[in-house]
Amino acid sequence: MAFGIKRDELKQWKKEVEAGNIAFLTHYWADDRFPQMNTVTKVGCRDVDKLKQWGKKHGLKPKWIHADEKYPHFDLIGSFEEDILKAEGKLDQLRRFKSVEK
Repeated sequence: MAFGIKRDELKQWKKEVEAGNIAFLTHYWADDRFPQMNTVTKVGCRDVDKLKQWGKKHGLKPKWIHADEKYPHFDLIGSFEEDILKAEGKLDQLRRFKSVEK
């Protein structure tokens, strides 16, 4: 279950994904499989080859792509989430939801 984002943020993420851009969306998240995690960052791109190449530079495996027909994306959680957002200069996305170092 996702919460903590505005409808306009979700619409903008979808627009960017549909345009073939690498797009980031962080939100609160609850999943019984990962009780210690409370945020997830979705990194999407309609161009799956582009998304695979982006993921490869961060050590992500293509099989981890959520193969949504319209919005393919990686779900980043835990240390992957923070490390990748830091590398991409996107820690502001995560700071909204929890305290992280610069």
